[in-house]
Amino acid sequence: MRFFLKIVLLSAAFAAVAGISGYLTLRFIIKGEDTVVVPELLGKDVIYALNILTDLGLNTKVGGFEYRADVPANHVAYQDPAAGSVVKKDRDVRIIISKGPKSLIAPNLVGMELRQASIIMEENGLSQGTLSRTFDPTAAIDQVISQVPPSGTVAMREDAVDLLVSLGHRPKNYKMPYLQGMTLEDAILVLERYHLNVGRIQTVQRPDQPLDVVTAQDPEYGYQVDSGGFVNLTINRAEKGPIVEQGLGLLHHGVGQGFLRSHIRIRVNAFGMFYELYNAFAPAGDQIWLLTPRGPEATVFVYDNGKLDLSLSQSAPVLGGETFFHELEIGID
Repeated sequence: MRFFLKIVLLSAAFAAVAGISGYLTLRFIIKGEDTVVVPELLGKDVIYALNILTDLGLNTKVGGFEYRADVPANHVAYQDPAAGSVVKKDRDVRIIISKGPKSLIAPNLVGMELRQASIIMEENGLSQGTLSRTFDPTAAIDQVISQVPPSGTVAMREDAVDLLVSLGHRPKNYKMPYLQGMTLEDAILVLERYHLNVGRIQTVQRPDQPLDVVTAQDPEYGYQVDSGGFVNLTINRAEKGPIVEQGLGLLHHGVGQGFLRSHIRIRVNAFGMFYELYNAFAPAGDQIWLLTPRGPEATVFVYDNGKLDLSLSQSAPVLGGETFFHELEIGID
């Protein structure tokens, strides 16, 4: 019995020594490494949290975002490890950032330009819903006229906001003038008086009709047209002179002399398309060189300070003064 008791006591003593040794060894290892106490981050601004963790040698890991009515937006709503924990340096500290309350007071977007309104909605966690447009004599183009939900009411983040946006003043309505039988130059002058634009220009060759005049128009005479609309014309092209082959030409336009810059616009109607080739304020005496399409289906319009100079150049269908084409040996099939 005494022998058995002696064995038990020796075993207990050995276990106690082993436990104390392990404890001391663990404390030695921990104390041998750099450790820090995790600070309290809950409710703190995310910039503050980032700075304090960096100063302590800890890594910030953003675990996500969540709506929290009790924590302001861009403040820490959750942290792991908890405040007061002793950890080694260079350890990750995971945080979740509050997006603020899910509900909010709808911002006032009325009167804003559409782009600015979109930025405000994005900043408030709202999305754009149905976008409708209408003419409004009191609002500029792309200005918000009304919104749903209206400003001042309670909305939920991620909700869609429907917007009604202005198209500006309703364009004036005109009776389409009669252009047939006019030269192209005269027809363009008439269209500009009605604030209409030249659309596609097509050519035909009809020996039974006068040359170089409008033979057809779209819209036709008498139709109601809106200011700013496009009018397509068909011209009975003259057969006199050498036929200009389809290709490319180098357009040279000389800006007039003076003290002020001239607003020069050069527009091209070719291959069934109408596009702007040049639009800038050019200094007096400047020389403008442009590569443009050339041929019986191409017409170039030169505007000087908003006015179309209708003097026809000597060698190509170019409307504008002091403008000439230089031949290029580049063909278009």
